Amino acid sequence: MSEGYDWTEVTAPGIEEIEALAEAARAALPPEFARAAQGVAIRVEDFASEAMLADLGIEDPFDLTGLYDGIPLTEKSVMDPGGHTDVIWLFRRPILDEWVSRGNEPLGTLVTHIFVHELAHHLGWSDADISSIDRWWE
Repeated sequence: MSEGYDWTEVTAPGIEEIEALAEAARAALPPEFARAAQGVAIRVEDFASEAMLADLGIEDPFDLTGLYDGIPLTEKSVMDPGGHTDVIWLFRRPILDEWVSRGNEPLGTLVTHIFVHELAHHLGWSDADISSIDRWWE
């Protein structure tokens, strides 16, 4: 940006912008993953709830950018009770903090990465499975 840029009207991307980036990531998925992704809700909040953080043993809410909440497809059964929607949670403030700290990554790329990571959990992949093919965080 130029030296004389007027920052007084600039605001951080809101929940709606993060959600739109996640929906764009979903729309761009290869066909073999797109069908599985359609059954998952996307929810964006500023931070994870206290209960989510406590369940995961996370003290700093900035340490959690996304979370898959549901039953992975590899564990679903016709005997499972209905009524629970699988959700990919994205947490705006930690995402923006990560984005700023990286300094060289487009926000859409970061949101896509987090969304795909959480979708991999929906597909039944563990963090170890994901990290064996994805070196993003190194």
